[in-house]
Amino acid sequence: MINKFQNAIVNKEFLITAEVTPPKGGNPQRMLEVAELLKNRVHGVNITDGSRAVLRMSSIAACYLLLQRGIEPICQVTGRDRNSIALQADLMGAYSLGIRNILALTGDPLKAGDHPQAKAVFELESVRLLKLIGQLNDGFDINNKPLHDGNLELFAGAAVDPQSNSLSGLQRRFEAKLMAGSKFFQSQLITDFDKLDQFMNHIAVGCDRPILAGIFLLKSAKNALFINKNVPGVEIPERIIKRLEKAEKPLEEGIKIAAEQIKSAKDICQGVHLMAVKKEDLIPQILDLADIKALSN
Repeated sequence: MINKFQNAIVNKEFLITAEVTPPKGGNPQRMLEVAELLKNRVHGVNITDGSRAVLRMSSIAACYLLLQRGIEPICQVTGRDRNSIALQADLMGAYSLGIRNILALTGDPLKAGDHPQAKAVFELESVRLLKLIGQLNDGFDINNKPLHDGNLELFAGAAVDPQSNSLSGLQRRFEAKLMAGSKFFQSQLITDFDKLDQFMNHIAVGCDRPILAGIFLLKSAKNALFINKNVPGVEIPERIIKRLEKAEKPLEEGIKIAAEQIKSAKDICQGVHLMAVKKEDLIPQILDLADIKALSN
């Protein structure tokens, strides 16, 4: 089964994905309204799985709601909250519901979120989770016992951080994820496109897997400072913060910055992954400003 996202990869299209946060509660209306706006603008909509260790609706349930509306989901799955039994059960359940795209993540530390008293599991981090997905696709569970009721056909990807301060560590993790079967990579927030270019030309070169640069909509200088303080591994440079501070309309300036970054990414890698927390409805405007046309049906 080849879906919209996989088909775009096969056809070597410039890939556009966007991240949407599921609701905190039982009403998915806002999430669905935002996802509808993205339906013909992106190849896949990522649904987060407890991002920043903050409680939200199950990513699998949210992805199923998107599927029912003809929207291509990319389901994020983390190893933080589940042991290997629960992970396998959820992956089988996701597959049975028609979900095919999985982003395998380790998960953010609990101390960063709204339930610091919760117990972390972390039995499997992202590389081992990718390997597990490969086993399930081959028709075996983590103990190499056959899946008597059918193998899975999940299309698994992973995260990558081209701005990592340790190039050797970055290369080691990237190659491990390639070996574990990652079919695509979505990056953390990118602000240094020289580092992205270095990553593409020295580490990812020849890997034959699409790399999507993470583009984040900054709403204000205050928002940028908050991210620097609270999001692990992210550093918004001072020049961007100053630009937002000086802007008469900071949100509009953030939209311009995001569009400029998309144009920069087009010259370097195979796609972009857009993150516009609580402002996902502005993603079509960002894409228009970046000269990215609506997708053909």
